[in-house]
This record gives sequence, C-alpha cells and structure tokens, in this order.
Amino acid sequence: MTATRSEYCVIACAEAWRDAGEILASPMGLIPSIGARLARLTFSPDLLLTDGEALLVRPDGTPEGWLPYRRHLALVTGGRRHVMMGASQIDRYGNQNISCIGDWARPKRQLLGVRGAPVNTLNNPTSYWVPRHSRRVFVEKVDLVCGVGYDHAAGARFHRIPRVVSDLGVFDFDTPDRSMRLASLHPGVTVEQVREATGFEPAVPDEVPYTREPTARELELIREVLDPACARAREVAS
Repeated sequence: MTATRSEYCVIACAEAWRDAGEILASPMGLIPSIGARLARLTFSPDLLLTDGEALLVRPDGTPEGWLPYRRHLALVTGGRRHVMMGASQIDRYGNQNISCIGDWARPKRQLLGVRGAPVNTLNNPTSYWVPRHSRRVFVEKVDLVCGVGYDHAAGARFHRIPRVVSDLGVFDFDTPDRSMRLASLHPGVTVEQVREATGFEPAVPDEVPYTREPTARELELIREVLDPACARAREVAS
C-alpha cells in the first residue's frame, strides 16, 4: 500500500512520542492527534492521552482515568508532558510566534495570543506541526517570542524541542549552535524545495534520509481505525 503525504506526516508526528514512557501527550491539530494515538497503539503503549478537560482517554476516546487540573499542572511543570503545537512563525532557533504579525504595539494581524506557549516550552518538551511550509512561517526572526527557542532558554531545566514536522519534512536542532537542521524529507520532496520555502538557511547534512515509511499495520490503523473519513487529506494534500 502506497502511503500518502499526509500519512507520512502522521508517522513523523507519531515518532515524536516513540518510547516516551508514561508521559502526557498533548497534540494540537488533527495530524498530531492521529500521530499520538497511533504511537499509543503501537510503539508507545504507556503514553497518556487526555480529552483536554478532566479525563485520560484511550485512543478511541473512551475514558480510562481521571486527570484533575492540579494533576495536569504537575505533569506540565515537571517535564512529564510532550506538547506538539502549531506555529504561525518559527525561526532557526525554534522560537515560535502565535500572537501577532508585525510590531506587537500595532500589529498587522492579531492571532491567538501568547496563551500557554511560554509555560509549555520552558517546562516540558515541545514539538511543532506546520501543515503548510512557507517563508511566512519559517522566518529569520519571529515578530514576538511566544514559545521559547534554544537561544532564549538558558537554564530552563526541561526545555527541549525534539522536532518540527511540516508537510515537506522533519527538522531537529542537533547542531553545535542548536539551530534548525533538516532531519528527513518526505518522499517526493527535494532539499531545494525546502530551501526555497524557508526564510533562513537550515543546516543540511550531506545526505538527507527520507521520512520512514508507515508499516502495513500502521496504515491499517490510520485508514480504518483512527481516521476512516480521511480528514488528514484535507490538512495535507497528496
């Protein structure tokens, strides 16, 4: 079975939680949510999933435990949660902006606001999902730091950005200066396409692997159990 681009994105997001143990997954967005549930059903069986309110849930959404807000905060501030957030802007050091475009005093566009991004990024691992990779999102410098990148995180005990997943590939910060590196390309994407769609020069290894292919079992779970309506294709076209 040939995997679609959206299914490679699901796999790339799921890999953020590989062998994570008993931590809380907080995926934000459709494809990260499918990825977290896929990880729970396959290689990360101890992963905790939440309904976002007061319950721990199974991959099918049925309750399996109680997660009161005070316990949720204990997981957040103790490094035992891994969030996958979106980003209106993200720069070479992983600083993220979801608040405004332009000068914060007179923004060209008002967005969500800072919300919980500083707490997320300083207190537990945070990855990012960008469904449309472009120079408007991958910028040289964000207009406002909401999620904290490596150049602003000195001394933060639990700060870590495991990966950035876009519709073009997977990125990490495994470089001497902790700047963004191209870790893998989704099949059909070239390094040149990534460079053209990025507002800064990411680190690029001599050989860039492709994002790993889904197994037959993973494709079955994605297509028949987790997303039979194929909503993923509306977020990332093939």
